Amino acid sequence: MSAPTLSEHPREEFVRTLKRNLSAHGFLIGAVLCFSFFSWYPMVREFVLAFQKTENGRTTWAGWSNLTYIFNDPAFWQAWRNTLLFTGLALLLGFAVPFLVAVLLNEFRHAQGFLRMLVYLPVMLPPVASVLLFKYFYDPGYGLFNRILEVLHLPAQDWLQSADTAMLSVVVAATWMNMGGATLIYLAALQGIPGELYEAAELDGAGLLRKIWHVTVPQTRLILSLMFLMQIIATMQVFTEPFLLTGGAGPEGSTTTVVHLIYQYAFNFNNYGSAAALGLVLLVLLAGFSAAYVRLSRDSDD
Repeated sequence: MSAPTLSEHPREEFVRTLKRNLSAHGFLIGAVLCFSFFSWYPMVREFVLAFQKTENGRTTWAGWSNLTYIFNDPAFWQAWRNTLLFTGLALLLGFAVPFLVAVLLNEFRHAQGFLRMLVYLPVMLPPVASVLLFKYFYDPGYGLFNRILEVLHLPAQDWLQSADTAMLSVVVAATWMNMGGATLIYLAALQGIPGELYEAAELDGAGLLRKIWHVTVPQTRLILSLMFLMQIIATMQVFTEPFLLTGGAGPEGSTTTVVHLIYQYAFNFNNYGSAAALGLVLLVLLAGFSAAYVRLSRDSDD
């Protein structure tokens, strides 16, 4: 038997490299196609639809009429006010509370795994089940929250039936439902902080609050910045909680959000052009905010 020639080895190496590259590019192309079909195509279609009008099955070019319509709609401005209010309240609760819970969990040395499971449990529940649970809690007749107020000899509240408390009630439910994931992310960041920094702070006489402000916050600034951006993007697109708790609009339209108004345009009024135009406005606003936030963060790092 003759020994293999030197030319066979480069050929085998080329075949192996080709097979490896074809497999990698095959997976990559599949991911790109899925991403294009389910992400980019809807965005491009929304942009086109925002400047079209469909009547009696016929689609015509509408120019700026859809944008003019939504800007002249009083519900447009009310929806933005409600959405900004929800975002502000959600930042006070949904951004701060998970961080404080993570700081508290980080101080425990025993049963931390069990506590992490308890915190993350609401995220594992179906969103509809969680919302319906809070709807039961908010019931003005037999709800848990009014029973607690009754025990404390405080007046009962119309949580979801009053324009004064409806939005706050939605924010509390949304915070409870979604805080588990953020808490675990913060906890992972906290556990990566070197213990020597806390020991040095204790030697300098720093208490708990000073250690959090001078050690914990600076060391987790990157995670806090990222979660702040994601929190704003998520809360500006809120839909499920107000839709299931208050029917979307709420008392006197107090819980009508931008995404719910898009839903109304599309499925209640069959005005898909205006729905797409409002979605385009929301997309441009969030994209502009994200770009400005990233630019400012980069400048502050420099």
